[in-house]
Amino acid sequence: MTKKVDRVRNWRQYNEALVKRGSITFWFSEDTIRNWHVNDSINTKGRPRKYSDVAITCGLTLKAVFKLTFRAVEGFIGSLMDGMKIKAEVPTYSLLCKRQKGLKVNFRGQHIKTNEGIHVLVDTTGLKIFGEGEWKVRQHGYVKRRLWRKLHLAINARSQEIEAFELTESNFQDGDGLLPLINGVDKDIDKVTGDGAYDQYKGYKLSEERDFELIAPPKRDAKLTKECTGYSTLQKHTPEMLQALRRRDCFIERIRQIGRPAWKKEIGYHQRSLVETAMFRMKYLLGNRLKTRLMKNQRTEVAIRCLVLNKMTSLGLG
Repeated sequence: MTKKVDRVRNWRQYNEALVKRGSITFWFSEDTIRNWHVNDSINTKGRPRKYSDVAITCGLTLKAVFKLTFRAVEGFIGSLMDGMKIKAEVPTYSLLCKRQKGLKVNFRGQHIKTNEGIHVLVDTTGLKIFGEGEWKVRQHGYVKRRLWRKLHLAINARSQEIEAFELTESNFQDGDGLLPLINGVDKDIDKVTGDGAYDQYKGYKLSEERDFELIAPPKRDAKLTKECTGYSTLQKHTPEMLQALRRRDCFIERIRQIGRPAWKKEIGYHQRSLVETAMFRMKYLLGNRLKTRLMKNQRTEVAIRCLVLNKMTSLGLG
């Protein structure tokens, strides 16, 4: 059977749509301009703040989207203000860099509140801080040390928006990132799906304590609890831990019955590809390298990227 090919017939409209992809329209909402400067007069130590967190977040967002330096961001915002005849001062590049540390960024979207729990997809990727490119290393080997950070993401399977993230050192295990991700989600969780790195006893124990279902494919040489050498010791665990082990045993038995590919299809494991898609979009649109050096600044930088990606996702899927 030949594959059906969708042919484009409205070439004029299609060509105009491709051209319009390059057009850029900027606007500042009235709330942003109204809250650009700090209006309160709270007496605190040190020099009083002139710009609000909204202004700093706006500058860092433009920096992430257009991949600008701090100095270029200052000039870019100034040109926008002049072109739109907005009477507001522009924060300097040094102030943007200083305020980035410890800035609280609310990157979560405005979801409709329901009584049902959400399905969370988790995965881990790497973000480079400095070092050589992959092609150079593959062709000629290493010359200088490379440094990475691990980014742990949790996205909503329904809205495909990022619900929580965690940034850790490169030696941090993928499965250990499940706890901070679950703590970062501010909604009721019904199900969590991850790859084989999350097939850990502490992950299943956490699922029993927090009352959600953990779906992680067991290792190919996984054994049932009663087949383990320390089965008598495992029986002394808490009821939550024993229930977690029984749930994992059900996965192993089902895989032995119908096979791993059929089990993944039956249990809906392939939805996990959505979190990999989110990571691809983040790296493709915003880059796979962190620009800052301090961990606190890097967390803010990742939070800004999550804010941008969630906004793009809501506009594209809304």
